[in-house]
Amino acid sequence: MSFIGKWIGVLGLLAVLVAGDQIRIHRPGHKYRLTVEVETPAGIKSAAGVLAVVPDRGYSRGGKTVTHGEAVFVDLGQGKNLVALLAHLDKALDLDDVNYVALRAYGAARGSRVSFNELNRMSGVVPVQGPLIPVLVTFGDPNDPATARIVAPDQAEAVLGVGYKLHGLTAEIVPNGLWPIDFGGFLGEPVTRGLTAKLPWLAGTGEPAAAALKAAGLVASAPIEPKEAFARK
Repeated sequence: MSFIGKWIGVLGLLAVLVAGDQIRIHRPGHKYRLTVEVETPAGIKSAAGVLAVVPDRGYSRGGKTVTHGEAVFVDLGQGKNLVALLAHLDKALDLDDVNYVALRAYGAARGSRVSFNELNRMSGVVPVQGPLIPVLVTFGDPNDPATARIVAPDQAEAVLGVGYKLHGLTAEIVPNGLWPIDFGGFLGEPVTRGLTAKLPWLAGTGEPAAAALKAAGLVASAPIEPKEAFARK
């Protein structure tokens, strides 16, 4: 083998090692399907989205656990909708608790603590209840972020109208698949995308998202990126 050939081999090996390490760092710790069901005068309406949770595996340890995915938009018919945001409300708006929804839901269902590392091996559907329920909002006009209104989980009728009630939310661990080529089918379920088709203003700057949060009376205790309440890459 020539000198150049040896160097090509070394560089190729380094490229494989670097690529493998990047996959290790960015591969989801787990994925879960969040399903939202709503009782309506026409029956139960539901929608679901797959979210990916990635722990901090960087060498600096200066990062944090992050979630990739989008809010779940439920079309209720009759021009009504309900959206489960990637956010929780505990006095102020919190964008980090969504990282632990599946973890805490499986722990509550089992009645014992579930570690982050074993969560990917969990199976079955578990309820998402109480403080685990993300912030719920509705849009009088999905094209207008200023029409956002918050919906209390136990008082949906007050905002959506008679006959509308939150039936429940569930979480279900789904396989990571062959990430990062988890494009569907045998490759694994991809993170759900397509919310901009329902909330077109999300395709622009963060100002409309900020307007939506403001209209719903949702205020964060620290500066946030408003769009992250709706979608995260």
